[in-house]
Amino acid sequence: MFIRSDQAGPIYQQLYRWMREAILRGELQPGARLPATRTLAQDAGVSRNTILLVYDQLRAEGYVEGHVGAGTFVARELPDDVLRPPPPRSAHPEAVADGAALGISAYAKRAQIILSPSMAPSVPNVRFDFRYGLPGVAEFPRDIWRRLLARQARRFSSETSRYAHPAGLPRLRQVIADYLRRARAVDCTEDRVIVVNGSQQALDLIARTLIDPGDKVLVEEPHYLGAREVFQAAGAELVPCPVDGDGLDIERAPAAAAKARLAYVTPSHQFPTGAVMPLARRLALLAWARKTRAYVVEDDYDSEFRYGGRPVEAVQALDAAGQVIYVGTMSKTLFPSLRIGFLVLPPALLKPVLAIKHLSDRHTPTLPQSVLADFIAEGYFERHVRRARTQNARRRAALLEALARTFGDSVTVQGSNAGLHLVAWFPDRPASDTGVIVATAAAAGVGVYPISPYYLSEPQSAGLLLGYGALSERDIDAGIRLLGRALGREN
Repeated sequence: MFIRSDQAGPIYQQLYRWMREAILRGELQPGARLPATRTLAQDAGVSRNTILLVYDQLRAEGYVEGHVGAGTFVARELPDDVLRPPPPRSAHPEAVADGAALGISAYAKRAQIILSPSMAPSVPNVRFDFRYGLPGVAEFPRDIWRRLLARQARRFSSETSRYAHPAGLPRLRQVIADYLRRARAVDCTEDRVIVVNGSQQALDLIARTLIDPGDKVLVEEPHYLGAREVFQAAGAELVPCPVDGDGLDIERAPAAAAKARLAYVTPSHQFPTGAVMPLARRLALLAWARKTRAYVVEDDYDSEFRYGGRPVEAVQALDAAGQVIYVGTMSKTLFPSLRIGFLVLPPALLKPVLAIKHLSDRHTPTLPQSVLADFIAEGYFERHVRRARTQNARRRAALLEALARTFGDSVTVQGSNAGLHLVAWFPDRPASDTGVIVATAAAAGVGVYPISPYYLSEPQSAGLLLGYGALSERDIDAGIRLLGRALGREN
């Protein structure tokens, strides 16, 4: 127990006043057991007789009560005539209100403004939630994961119990590198892989490494909100480049892009539209990067889930100049709370990024890294991806069928060939109607999400992001039927 004396009068009176005030303030709750007299005397550095005097005084005034053989407890009913709330700290003449007097950094001010509208990522209290970005839990091999976790916990080796290297456990970096070479043709070795706490930390590390306030960053329009927030918090000036059915077209980039420090792209499944960037545009993007001496950040957040056509190799695999930073995550393929992602860095960026990560969090927790390394190395990861891809394809088909049956030609679907979400456009309704659509759906028990926050400018019509990875086929069908009825589309 931490005791603060007031230096006024005998020590037993100081201790008595402190404990009395702590009881009245609620710091010592009614019914709470107080330390034994010998323990408290030792902690306070006083004699036991001093503590006995304090307890006797508190007991006499009704603040504490003793039980033979059990100890001393805060009274459950306190004397009424002394129950006066203490003066608020804000009444003190030197109190600081909300940090205003001391001030906060420009970065903190930008972060507060940027994050204010996006801190609530889901619609609460709905029966059918089409929240995007969530994988299904039914097909995840929980028993296998628990067994691997228990095995690593039993070992509790020096590798998992000590401070680790900021780059991550060597074994996990090795199996990630092997997987990326095999599945995505990424040009990497273990020493170029950095394990991070999700792709959001990866983007933050990139911003801290490459961006100074006022630097320009080329982004897709529309784009991933999490990336925009990180770059804006770093003080970057965003340069939007339009996206069409083939993703970002660097030839249509505004003139200001020539001075961009980096370009952020999602070429394998553009977020949020779902477009896939063809080879010609990937090569054009790399040529632009060489010409402008800019880095390309390739966010490959859910390339495992593709339902038609041949996968296109990563932009990083085409990069011969060392200007592509590859970002990946386990949030979409496994589960978001795992908080493990990875970076594949050009050699020139390894040292600065590792230095910044060391300052940020020292290292990513090692126990989940060890479990994930086993999960990948023993083949469970790729088997899970195959099963999840099959199930997600069924969910996707159920959503497409339900949208077509419920809305017919009044809805246009975009980005349905990959990932865990699609975009439903309402071309006959203006973008300003999106809020009404979302609110009406929520009132009916359906959670849907507007696409407009992912634009720097307003889209041409109302559009919704509909995630399907965490819903069953039956719930998808029922949810879209309910949405249709809420929006006046009976079927």
